[in-house]
Amino acid sequence: MTGRDLADLLDEHGYDFFTGVPCSLVEALLAELETRAAARDARSPYIPSVREDIAIGLAAGAWLGGRAPAVVMQNSGLGTSLNALVSLSLLYRLPALLLVTWRGHGGADAPEHILMGEISPALLDLIRIPHRVLTATGAAAELHWAKTESSRLSQPVALLVPPGLLETRAHEAGGVSQAPVEAGRADTSGPPPVASISRSEALQAAVKALGREPVVHANGYICRESFAVRDRPENFYMIGCMGLASSIGLGAALARDDRTVVIFDGDGNLLMNLGILPMIGDAGRRRRPRRFVHIVFDNGVYASTGGQLSPGQATRLDRVAAAAGYARTVCVTTAREISLALTEALESEGPSFLLARVTAEDKPAPRIPYPPEEIRDRFRRALGGSP
Repeated sequence: MTGRDLADLLDEHGYDFFTGVPCSLVEALLAELETRAAARDARSPYIPSVREDIAIGLAAGAWLGGRAPAVVMQNSGLGTSLNALVSLSLLYRLPALLLVTWRGHGGADAPEHILMGEISPALLDLIRIPHRVLTATGAAAELHWAKTESSRLSQPVALLVPPGLLETRAHEAGGVSQAPVEAGRADTSGPPPVASISRSEALQAAVKALGREPVVHANGYICRESFAVRDRPENFYMIGCMGLASSIGLGAALARDDRTVVIFDGDGNLLMNLGILPMIGDAGRRRRPRRFVHIVFDNGVYASTGGQLSPGQATRLDRVAAAAGYARTVCVTTAREISLALTEALESEGPSFLLARVTAEDKPAPRIPYPPEEIRDRFRRALGGSP
């Protein structure tokens, strides 16, 4: 089976959003997906991810935006993805196809793949993800099963891809032209500015500046304090899986580039997922989100677990975002600055990064009262991903 054959079958079964981490067993498929994504009229993107759990987050956002996502990963990536699969995909019941290469199949591979090869099917069983082995003669039937079962159960299903299924093909990457660095970046030299308002006050200013924009919230007190300010159908409250709000938001923004997607993130959440920044901001890629606002409320602590200091106290996260290629970055410390910066970002093209320096003060706030599937459904309707 060629990479084109498998890509055609994926297209025939309605899959229209692809992301993942490379594996040599599917290099021909990835080359074909990259070629198709580069076409001028391409509707189906392929988004290379820096980690498998980030790819799971992108797939979640893409499904919320109305797409049918597929995630490509090596079976070693199952270990990386366990929390995302359990605390995001299965918690919220989010369909996706997992194409998992089966390194170590039959005990014939490099030493680092043998144990994972032995336990891959059992690992999928353990987390209750249905799976089959993809074959050349039965690929159409197996993809039909995967699409039907994923929709019926409203959750991911997996197809294990054994060695030798796909023809290998050398792939020469076409030169990607580098876009010029855009204006609008703030001066990020010097130490981080001193915080002057609490996160709750900063959230109030941000929420008041919003219209009907969908907002993906990082887990913890950011969700709870934002809910206390104003509950909105456009709010996706992340109640598990720390670190993936920005990945979910990127998937949603790429699936629905007619909408401005906003992320309410925390410094601890972002540090756990720092590789997302170049995926969002890389100016050399054609699939950078067109309308995207990333707000990080930086209080320097892990609030939900008792206020322990987060790493990188002196790290200018706005400087990191600027280096990653965001169109504009700014650091703000007052409610007025937050309101003005967010209003400007909502009216601008390209990804924007707002670092809101806030104090570690917490305000009592209720837990999110909705079950995960209700959070999912009302956000998907508000985003336009379902009728």
